[in-house]
Amino acid sequence: MLQIDLWKRVLIWLACATGVLLALPNGFYSRVEMHNDAVAAIEIGGETEALAADAARWPNWMPSGLVNLGLDLRGGAHLLAEVRVADVYAARMEGMWPEIRDVLRDERATVGTIRLQPSAPDELRVRIGNPDGMARALEVVRGLARPIQTLSGAGSTDLTVSGADDIVTVRLSDAEKLASDDRTVQQALEIIRRRIDEVGTREPTIQRQGVDRILIQVPGIGSAAELKAIIGTTAQLTFQPVIGRGSSADTNPGIGNEVLPSLDEADVFYTLESAPVVTGEELVDAQPSFDQNGRPAVSFRFNPTGARKFGDYTAENIGNPFAIVLDQEVISAPVIQSHIPGGSGIITGNFSVEESTNLAVLLRAGALPAGLEFLEERTIGPELGQDSIEAGQIATIVAFVAVLGFMALSYGLFGLFANVALILNIALIFGLLSLIGATLTLPGIAGIVLTVGMAVDANVLVFERIREELRTAKGPARAIDLGYEKALSAILDANITTFITAVILFAMGSGPVRGFAITLGLGILTSVFTAIFVTRLMIVMWFERRRPKTIEV
Repeated sequence: MLQIDLWKRVLIWLACATGVLLALPNGFYSRVEMHNDAVAAIEIGGETEALAADAARWPNWMPSGLVNLGLDLRGGAHLLAEVRVADVYAARMEGMWPEIRDVLRDERATVGTIRLQPSAPDELRVRIGNPDGMARALEVVRGLARPIQTLSGAGSTDLTVSGADDIVTVRLSDAEKLASDDRTVQQALEIIRRRIDEVGTREPTIQRQGVDRILIQVPGIGSAAELKAIIGTTAQLTFQPVIGRGSSADTNPGIGNEVLPSLDEADVFYTLESAPVVTGEELVDAQPSFDQNGRPAVSFRFNPTGARKFGDYTAENIGNPFAIVLDQEVISAPVIQSHIPGGSGIITGNFSVEESTNLAVLLRAGALPAGLEFLEERTIGPELGQDSIEAGQIATIVAFVAVLGFMALSYGLFGLFANVALILNIALIFGLLSLIGATLTLPGIAGIVLTVGMAVDANVLVFERIREELRTAKGPARAIDLGYEKALSAILDANITTFITAVILFAMGSGPVRGFAITLGLGILTSVFTAIFVTRLMIVMWFERRRPKTIEV
């Protein structure tokens, strides 16, 4: 017979009420969004009158989670970037020179003089004075090679060393290049994600495409140019010894050196040693600050390894200048006045407050391991996003009204029960999306529209089964009970197979496909819940109150 325990009834209505409450903020989207932004700003920078007014737009005791709108709904910037992985090869070879020079110097009695020769970007060529010592030179340089710690490179080393006449040539092995490419793209992904998170944008999409490309979509940002300014700068910070200063970029720096322009002084160029003393990779913190004259600056702090290198170099080079280089431009070249222990310092330059803040963000997030080449960029205006929202709303409303009308005409009072459950089903979907902080895209709206059609499928199966049981002259209570009992397996089979499809789409897809899979998967769960529990509970409550002798479905 039709019986549902009291605790089950309370639990079902509590679940529905919770879903409606979680979905409610989305009905007041702009107001709740301003409230959330104001609360976040107050936590970071303290309360102001304007922020307090915005925070009061929504009660603090109410849920304030929102469904994040994707790029196609909110507008924003879309970039497809290619990581220039070959840049890393040149940097690796350049960084290897001090180590190779030191190990060959220890064997000078055997190999003779050591001179760095002009080399291709991905190799290092060293001339030794005594060709008879070539075997020993190759041996000691090969000793610098390290095993590759990847499955594809198992058993290989990172360097290939060869010799001809009096030239030792060092290259990265093919296995190391493959491993380096993968590391470089993964590192670029993480750094781009950190930089965008620092800015505080909502639900960006940052994912790898192919071997060396990265897709970046950030809703709510003004333009693709603004996004490129945040992530396009490599922010390669180095501290390099200064050899000389001049007014021409055409100066021959010599092998192992480079000529870089000054950032603040026009027609001033510095000749520097290419191998840095310390790099930005050894920074652990960077914050905007002011120098002793009250001008914007950036204070920094190294990790223990960088602090030791920085301290040793300043102790040994008091009275000599050294350059602070950012992205191949000399920010400043101060003279070392004293030993600088502790690994902290300050970068001064002709900065504005905004520039010093942005530089601190870039340095704190880390340097991109290689430059980015932007292959595709698009700015999607909020007007286009609004058009998408309106189109999605119209599609959802049309589907909703059509399904409600069909159910009411086809099944009468029972159809009205199904319609109430359908409304609760939509509320539960938005409540769950808000709870998990999901991003709603245009394909996600399509998933909701599809769910509206599928949501009544389970009720149709139950109602048709009840009709069949009524034809066998069973009483209405028994017919309703058997209708739910015998339709349950068909409902579960149909929805489980569709849910498996949604899981596969989520696991294998990306971007919009995942948005569709999320709304479809959640819609299946809420549809089964409302059909099996909510509709049945409403029918049972109606039956207990009316006690009809006959029913029509």
